[in-house]
Amino acid sequence: MPPTKRNNWHYARPELANRYLQLFELGLTSARGLFARRRMGKTEFLKKDFIPAAEKKGYLVVYANLWDLEIDPATALISEFYKVIEPKGWDKIWARLKLPVKKLKASGKVPGLIQGSIEADLAESKKILGTLLMEAMQIFDKTQQKMILVIDEAQVLAYEENSHFAHALRAALDIRKDHIKVIFAGSSETTLRKMFGVSSEPFYNWAPLEPFELLGKEFVEAMVEQINSISKLPILVEEALAAFAELKNTPEFFRQFIEYYLMHPSEGAEAALTITKNKVFSDHSFKRQWDALLAADKVILSMISNGIVDLHGKTSLQKLAMTLGIEDGVNKNTTHNALRRLANKSIITKMQHGIYQFEDEAFADWVKHRDQG
Repeated sequence: MPPTKRNNWHYARPELANRYLQLFELGLTSARGLFARRRMGKTEFLKKDFIPAAEKKGYLVVYANLWDLEIDPATALISEFYKVIEPKGWDKIWARLKLPVKKLKASGKVPGLIQGSIEADLAESKKILGTLLMEAMQIFDKTQQKMILVIDEAQVLAYEENSHFAHALRAALDIRKDHIKVIFAGSSETTLRKMFGVSSEPFYNWAPLEPFELLGKEFVEAMVEQINSISKLPILVEEALAAFAELKNTPEFFRQFIEYYLMHPSEGAEAALTITKNKVFSDHSFKRQWDALLAADKVILSMISNGIVDLHGKTSLQKLAMTLGIEDGVNKNTTHNALRRLANKSIITKMQHGIYQFEDEAFADWVKHRDQG
């Protein structure tokens, strides 16, 4: 049965939201890890379905998107935490937090600055952040309430520069598993698997990791119903499903298709799809991303986009050497290092031994058509 329609284009999934909540309420786990590529509806679901459902059940909910402040995820998370548990005191907390940052910026302008001064200010910032986190948790403890902490783009916590805060956060959460449940959501499967699966990582074995349930046929059918309720020229479900597939089953791209169709219904679904594909698969950001890569990485990506599986085989190594102009040839280490770099940048994901795929199918399509062009 399709979900209840609202006065916007959000496709509500209350059953999925309640399913995640029930896992917490059964007491079998205190954290879940969810991954899905960007633009697949994960953040929309968390903010419009899961969080309202959690609040309805009496949870305090803290939501922080670490991508919004990637260079300083600790500040992002702590600020959101305080805004929920003690909003009136946040101005004073922020003043304390900005002090070492101001000192750091000021000292950075002094010619001949001694490196130790920078390190001292950074250490002071980290110390204050750790203290603020502990204080926030202690304030929460006094409320005797239950909380769900939703950390979106959580893979940022796995970056080396954020290790200190990640350790502090885990320590704070470890002793509060009965009262604080956590959703770690992210767009990089590779980095999240490292975050929860490598013993040296702060959150090793802390949460089971699973793919986020993606939107499919029911979503498309609901969108078609809404389109046809307002458009003078209805669209067929079959046309919409075909467009969704052509757009790599990506909800964000499909909504752009809908927008164009509604603005130019007389042009038809095929024209709307063509315009949308030209827009989303020819984005200038892809070229910038491509231009920033090393030559070997580009060759490996081209192979993956064209379905080549044996990246360490003789044929692949010969192609790599020829493209790079290395007469003496290359060895498997060249391929291995390129794959490692691309995985660390969250461009590709290792699916199984020797099998890799793009994390962003739109980028994969752009690379493939670039080669063909």
